[in-house]
Amino acid sequence: MTRPTEIIVVPHTHWDREWYEPFQRFRLRLVALLDEVFERMARDDRQRFTLDGQLAAVDDYLEVRPERREQVIALVRAGRLAVGPWQILLDEFLCSGENIIRNLERGLARSADLGGAMPVGYLPDMFGHIAQMPQLLVRAGLVHACVFRGVPQQVRTHAFAWQAPDGTSVRTEYLPGGYGNAAGLMDDAALVTRRATDLAARLTGWRPDGGASPILAMYGTDHAAPAPNAPDLLAAADVDGVRLRLGTLAEYFATQPSTVEGLPVVRGELRSHARANILPGVISVRAHLKQAMGRAERRVERYAEPLAALWHDPSVQRFLDMAWTRLIDASCHDSVTGCGCDETAEQVAARLAEADQLGRAVCDLVGTRLSAAVPRDGYLIFNPSPTPRTALVQLDVEAPADAVALAGPDGREVPAQVLDRARTLLADEVVPAGGLPAVLTRVHGRELYGQEVRRWSVSAADATLTFELARHGDPAFDVEDVRLALADAGQPDRWRVRIVAAPRLTVAALVEVPALGHAAVRPVTGAAGGPAGPAPVATVGDRSLDNQLLRVDVAEDGTLRLSTPDGTTVDGVGRLVDGGDVGDSYNYAPPAVDELVDKPRAVRVVPRHRGPLVAVLDVVREYRWPVAADVDAGSRSVDREAIVVTTRVELRTGEPFVRLRVEFDNRCDDHRLRLHLPLPAPASASFAEGQFAVVERGLTAEGGGGEVPLPTFPASGFVAAGGPAGSLAVLLNQPTEYELTDSGRELAVTVLRSIGMLSRNVHALRDEPAGPQLPIPQAQCRGQRSVELAVLPFRGDWHTGGVTEATERYRHELLAFPGTAEESVAPPVPVTGLAVTGPGVVLTSVRDRNGRIEVRMVAETPDATTAVLGAGRPVRGACRADLLGQPGDRLTVDADGLVRLPLRAWEIATVQLDLA
Repeated sequence: MTRPTEIIVVPHTHWDREWYEPFQRFRLRLVALLDEVFERMARDDRQRFTLDGQLAAVDDYLEVRPERREQVIALVRAGRLAVGPWQILLDEFLCSGENIIRNLERGLARSADLGGAMPVGYLPDMFGHIAQMPQLLVRAGLVHACVFRGVPQQVRTHAFAWQAPDGTSVRTEYLPGGYGNAAGLMDDAALVTRRATDLAARLTGWRPDGGASPILAMYGTDHAAPAPNAPDLLAAADVDGVRLRLGTLAEYFATQPSTVEGLPVVRGELRSHARANILPGVISVRAHLKQAMGRAERRVERYAEPLAALWHDPSVQRFLDMAWTRLIDASCHDSVTGCGCDETAEQVAARLAEADQLGRAVCDLVGTRLSAAVPRDGYLIFNPSPTPRTALVQLDVEAPADAVALAGPDGREVPAQVLDRARTLLADEVVPAGGLPAVLTRVHGRELYGQEVRRWSVSAADATLTFELARHGDPAFDVEDVRLALADAGQPDRWRVRIVAAPRLTVAALVEVPALGHAAVRPVTGAAGGPAGPAPVATVGDRSLDNQLLRVDVAEDGTLRLSTPDGTTVDGVGRLVDGGDVGDSYNYAPPAVDELVDKPRAVRVVPRHRGPLVAVLDVVREYRWPVAADVDAGSRSVDREAIVVTTRVELRTGEPFVRLRVEFDNRCDDHRLRLHLPLPAPASASFAEGQFAVVERGLTAEGGGGEVPLPTFPASGFVAAGGPAGSLAVLLNQPTEYELTDSGRELAVTVLRSIGMLSRNVHALRDEPAGPQLPIPQAQCRGQRSVELAVLPFRGDWHTGGVTEATERYRHELLAFPGTAEESVAPPVPVTGLAVTGPGVVLTSVRDRNGRIEVRMVAETPDATTAVLGAGRPVRGACRADLLGQPGDRLTVDADGLVRLPLRAWEIATVQLDLA
């Protein structure tokens, strides 16, 4: 007798925390839905519910209904309610790898508080999946994944082995038809049997065993509750040879093997359009959100947490926790993506701003404590990189108006270049005698106009009151003394009031700083004790820059010619191409008759800084862009707007790449602006750094589903392409969209997508709507817009051509803190915090974990390597840890106090150090 097919029907809701309505309006609906679901579950033990794999929905509900907490715990412990493992359902490509780990870590911990997490990496609606997700899930203790979008055409069964670049595999369940493939099953009681029969036939085709093992049916959809009488409707269904029962997603996976043995293997990222839309336009819409995410993540991950951990300041942990809450919340797949309503985008931007502010507050608090040992005319400089660096940092110093000399703690000269001079005469006005009391009210203690009063004078002879200001004033100053002096000076009818500041210079200083450590510099009078070493020179011509590692020439059309000493040359870098975009927040779409504007009407070049440490030119190009596009007519407007685009081109001494900042006032709608970079040699593939991996992609994307498979892809750290004659790498500060165009001859990086609809019901490159057709005028991104990146010409492969090292240098500037000690105090000697070295080893996190220093790194290389860890103080012990911070195998600390850790290619490793 044939075993009946069993279909486990999983009632669930897919809950977009915020999307086409803002968070609080969606929460009202969430509370009403869960009130109903939990009341049913209290009355009927047969009811089951899976709450979308994210704790955010539980937290949002319990904040309003705290009295339901014990019921929720009881349901989770009874196995009737499945929660977790994520804190929030994220977009995997628009946040950092560390953000993904913290999301999973927090979701699992919060789930444990409620009775335990669903042991499944549930990823139902992400717009594609990163290559390293299998390694992340397995290292967090999860042996199953469950996905919908991005699965390639080669997958023809419900389960496959999804393999990360390091070889880690996770058993992965594919959801044919999506997370709502049984959504309409019980809409009509009279049709349950027929619909269940059809469902069984559709899903059985994905089972190699023909349905002998249980089949998963996802009964739910966006923001909807299951039928209240679902248990009765399923019990009454009469499907030949099929048993229907309610279950949670966890109950289904309990029936499945955890091994990947015998399953078809899919390697790397899942970004295929073959079976479902992956909506790639979200990578570039509302680019300011992506910039804000990248900025805030770097501030917290690479500055605030290491500073707090290495200099033992547990008082700031709550600030860091709050910052991570905002970063994780912003990573939601309808949040940082920018594909929601304007109110949602505003709230996401506010969260990211707060995360950045919290990170800066932690940096300021810890940095101020460290700089208390630095003379108040100097600065403490922090290096966020795990290797020693000699790099430029911008400082504001008091010095003569024509020159500045800086020195380190050993007295040796620190090379410096003046960038700007502050005004010294801040006020010079004549006031009636009766107005003097009002003038004195501007003084608050010693503070006046943001500085402090160093000296003052009252001259009765010419009726002049003078205040001399500096960064640090006279502690004995008392404004009452000024009032008394004015009273003794008689009663002139009018007084001249002068406020004069000490000469202040903004300088670029070339400072040597230890690994994740700090050093101090200060101005000195006269010549310093000799240079620390020969400083390479960056120079500026009328239309060129040169720092001996790279030469940049500006062509007549405003594009750049890059030349390196090894003979690599590329012309036309930085060509701007503006075209129409009549798509929406999910997918780009050109008008049927597009008009591309790539030639400026006028070009001028303005030298800004002439070296020797920083050489800068502004390339100013004027264009005339169509003011909008006509969706119905399928063309761009005939009306034009004059747009001035300024590209700041910067070369720093010692850097083999050129820094670019493209800035303009966007006064046009419905368009896409891309920065084109011709390659030294045609490329058949690109290499993009993302979340713990560098992914190789070709010139095309796999199609077959409901959208045209454009080969536009995301990159977070860099994208590189080229050939034997040379390559280019574009170094990035935030997630960015790129494409290899012209048969692999150019890289095109999207600077701006300016669109006005959340989704369009009719879209030229997508079969079905991705959401409601709602206007989102703020997504036109009018006003001042900018993007920063760097361009590195190199030879060889990306992993041998210095791309990873250049990316680390570009993304992580030195950080300066003003000193506060007396000027007679000697600056402290340089201090190493933590060093992490090894070919291809990339640091991703340093934080305090219960009094230990926890370090996370990835072997970002196709070859096995060894990481070497050391600190500026003795290492008393070390151990490996899992992804969630649980200590594991002890590691050997050698006689030099170093820990050597062999790593597989692409392995993510977490180490905990016990420092003296």
